Amino acid sequence: MKTLQDAFEHTLQDIYWAENALSKSLPKVSKSVNNAELKAAVDAHLKETKGHIKTLEAVFKSIGQEAKGEKCDAMDGLLKETDGLIEEASGHALDVALIGAAQAVEHYEIARYGTLREWAKVLGHDEAHTLLTSILDEEKAANAKLTALAVTAVNEAKQPSKK
Repeated sequence: MKTLQDAFEHTLQDIYWAENALSKSLPKVSKSVNNAELKAAVDAHLKETKGHIKTLEAVFKSIGQEAKGEKCDAMDGLLKETDGLIEEASGHALDVALIGAAQAVEHYEIARYGTLREWAKVLGHDEAHTLLTSILDEEKAANAKLTALAVTAVNEAKQPSKK
């Protein structure tokens, strides 16, 4: 990479791969959770993620590029960590751990989309800027929903008594 445009395109390919990988991982997460509200949130985010993939395809088109992904090591690591939690944890511990893992994913996505949005603005990619802003807003809302779910329904639920 030598230019901002190069960095923009590379990062766009990275997040496109990440969203596709996430869309394949979320059904497993949904099957693993115990809390009904958390399951509903995961299922809703799967639908949003599929929408993000379509929106990213529109971003690629708006800059005259073919939509293609490049392996995202960060998301790959986050998803492997999530798989490990599913294997290691159970019951209440699994639900709280999966919320934490989901928020790690959201925070990564928020960082990437925030960066991409600002780069699109600087590069004069107005349509891409608008599209990326819409995804960023949804990612922030998903993170807020996870926080609310954690503090109101999951973190304190079914805590074993200490003896």
